Amino acid sequence: MDRLLAMTTFVRVVEASSFSGAARVLGVGQPAVSKTVAQLEQRLNVKLLLRSTHGLTPTEAGLRFYERARVAIQEADEAELAAQGEGAGLSGRLRISAAPTFARLHVIPHLPRFLAEHPGLEVDVVLDDRTIDLIAEGIDISLRMGTLADSGIVARKLASSRRSVFATAAYLKRAGRPRVPADLADHETLVFPQLSNAWSFSRDGAEVSVLVRGRARFSAAEGIRAAVLADMGLAIASDWMFAPELADGRVLRLLEKWSLPDIDLWAVFPTGRLATAKARLFAEFVEEVMCAGDRIYRG
Repeated sequence: MDRLLAMTTFVRVVEASSFSGAARVLGVGQPAVSKTVAQLEQRLNVKLLLRSTHGLTPTEAGLRFYERARVAIQEADEAELAAQGEGAGLSGRLRISAAPTFARLHVIPHLPRFLAEHPGLEVDVVLDDRTIDLIAEGIDISLRMGTLADSGIVARKLASSRRSVFATAAYLKRAGRPRVPADLADHETLVFPQLSNAWSFSRDGAEVSVLVRGRARFSAAEGIRAAVLADMGLAIASDWMFAPELADGRVLRLLEKWSLPDIDLWAVFPTGRLATAKARLFAEFVEEVMCAGDRIYRG
């Protein structure tokens, strides 16, 4: 039995709480995962998992083995990376999650370079605007924007972007250009249903809050972006969302003398697991991309 492979398999089973979830992460069949765990239990002569209708949970012995195995796997990864040197390529599979719009504009275009630098690496990109369960989905690193609600998560700030009010010239020609935040009350605004309709601005130490209205609401950032580009109205967004259109003038930034809170980009790692070398280096790669001198990115 390959002891490291067996430990890796068991760790993934515990983190996914199922054989099928571990199989998906490892890229193997479920029977192979089940067989490996059974062989491991036989070798150790101890029960590692409790099986029930609610899934799999580690026994007390299984939990002790999981904690040590998790550290051993991380140490093995680090040992290989150290032996190969800093210039060595990564290998294996890296599962990334990110919001679809952000990934399409700022991550996927740069993936060819990252993969070229690491020809032994495979990448799974899970696109979802929702906050997903990193452990259950087998995610190594998640790129999230905004305020992180859970203070207990393992995260690293990668970059920040200003937020502004955006609209197209065609919309402004039809509806007029707002000069002060209060003017927004007379405009068609595009908002997320889960966010407040009260938009707050600051200038010279003063704060102003405006209650906006809008007939179209969108559950995902891609909808907001498409609606702005369709001249439907104006929206608050990060400069990241309209980077190409800001560059070529198709979208205009409004109320530039007024400030909105910046939005942060975070690399989030699964709680309870050491971040893998692959995940850490990918976080560094994204940070480099986002802070590579373009004026709309700020670290």
